[in-house]
Amino acid sequence: MLKRDATTHWEGDLMSGKGNVVLQTSGAADFDMSFGSRIGDSRATTSPEELIAAAHSACLAMNMSRVLATKKLIATSIDVSAGVSLGRAQGGGIEIRDIALVLRADVPAVSAARFRELATFAALTCPVSRALTGATVTLNAGLDRTLRY
Repeated sequence: MLKRDATTHWEGDLMSGKGNVVLQTSGAADFDMSFGSRIGDSRATTSPEELIAAAHSACLAMNMSRVLATKKLIATSIDVSAGVSLGRAQGGGIEIRDIALVLRADVPAVSAARFRELATFAALTCPVSRALTGATVTLNAGLDRTLRY
């Protein structure tokens, strides 16, 4: 089983604190984040929702390519955008309300109706789509204490 890792470091309280996320496996990126950018309109730092959107759009593009290949079709190009909406949860706090995916592709020799069928199948079988509907999540929690004198 393949495993990919990312780590997050956070300092301070929720409202004024800040942190960063590092893509450990690839080393491709190190993103700053803050709660203010998560709930506001700041474009200075990222948020968990933006990272989910990135993962979902990338996964769907790759999976659409796979689905087309099973039908001996090859896309000239595939473009996917994902919009992850955050809102207030009914019991308090916040929640991801919805994810809007937009998939556009240039696929020679396929009808619009057939393309929509294949795209729907790709969205349903995308590993990120599947994970967002019920992945098993495990937690190993421990307390780190720093002695202060």
